[in-house]
Amino acid sequence: MKKKLTLLVVAIVTLVWLNPALAQTTAYTVIANPGEDASTEIRFNWHTDLGDGDSYITYTKRSDKKWKRAITTRADQELCTVFDSIYSKKPNGEDFYENARFMRNTITLKGLEADTEYKYKLTSGEAMSDNPVFDDNSEPSNNNSEIRYFKTAPKSAKWSMGIISDMHVYAPLPNRQKAGMAMIHQLEKQNKKPFDMMLHIGDMSAWGGSYSFWPTLYEEAPFKKYVWAGVNGNHENMTRQHAQSNEFFRNVNNNPINGYEGEVGVSYHFIYGDALFVMLNSEAMKSDEELAMAQEWTREVIKNNHAKYVIVISHYQWFMGNDGKSSQYSRWKKLFDEQGVDLAISGNNHIYVRTNTLYADQETDGTKGTVYIQTPSSDNDRGRSMGELLHNNDLIKSRWTEGSNTVGAIIMKANKKRLTLTLYDRYGNPVDQVSVRSKANKTPYVVLK
Repeated sequence: MKKKLTLLVVAIVTLVWLNPALAQTTAYTVIANPGEDASTEIRFNWHTDLGDGDSYITYTKRSDKKWKRAITTRADQELCTVFDSIYSKKPNGEDFYENARFMRNTITLKGLEADTEYKYKLTSGEAMSDNPVFDDNSEPSNNNSEIRYFKTAPKSAKWSMGIISDMHVYAPLPNRQKAGMAMIHQLEKQNKKPFDMMLHIGDMSAWGGSYSFWPTLYEEAPFKKYVWAGVNGNHENMTRQHAQSNEFFRNVNNNPINGYEGEVGVSYHFIYGDALFVMLNSEAMKSDEELAMAQEWTREVIKNNHAKYVIVISHYQWFMGNDGKSSQYSRWKKLFDEQGVDLAISGNNHIYVRTNTLYADQETDGTKGTVYIQTPSSDNDRGRSMGELLHNNDLIKSRWTEGSNTVGAIIMKANKKRLTLTLYDRYGNPVDQVSVRSKANKTPYVVLK
């Protein structure tokens, strides 16, 4: 009997990974992303099976218990085949080719109220009425959809975000995903209330081209209640056989379409409260020519979007965590100095590294310059050890890792005076903290000797 039960559980898990539409709901791989102005716009991506018909989103304020003021809007649809027939892995380790042809549904909700919680349901098939007949304890009459949530950004500078990266979700090793989700739960516990939004710094999936990894990740609770913004990591950009494409990341998100040529929907920017977030694709700036394109776009974005805080996020590390050697810091420090970037966040190296405020390769008193920070891994599987700090020991102020079995993540809080970023380990212990002063409080800077 016990053996039969075990086999049943395995069968159910496999069904969830390989056919999320049947195992969960009609809509799958559901995510809410910020709009260009995240206080009034939120963008959605979800997938449905071929033949399911039109898709709709029904949304209202969370306080509307009976959905009496709900609005139903039809999504834009397109056939997605970018993941189809890609060589992959099943949860039991068996090799297979992804069977992934589906409808991609996208929509942007505009005219929303700032700093407001909303709820929504996704439906397919026959058109929903403008006044759907359901409340918080019922289901739509023509679908098996569940209630999900999102929150718009505040107009003010007070907000909080969870930051996580390098989870490397991989079907045969489900504990990676479990470790990452447990770390998010620990961040929520330390924050003492839900976040306003979540950030990821890339490599959430082991192979971005393995479609079956995505719906299983997005079915986790944090994706049902938060808006997510993230960057394309090298793992999102690849298949098991090392083919490269930013189409994988683009088709499991619906990011603002304000990026530059070839990077629309992958590199993007958005305003959140008083902060400008510039999200870069590291995979699109390996050559000098590609780097120049990314940097010119970044200059224009910062020039045209005045903000109290300027935050640039990219996957590849600023420094090599094992010995402190410069990496992307060397390529970006001049532009960050010129454009007044306050905070630069990266990941990839799997070792936490943090500086104080730097300007012209020197530490300042915080009134001018950029704080550089890179996230640790969170999968309890692919972390790295560090050795002696042989390079940039005058710039790097903190490093942290647990070795190969590392789990860590960051809480970022904003107010009128500063951003505060705190690194936590898996047990909820604060490991490191840094503050980033706002432009509004900056005076002529002083270089610290």
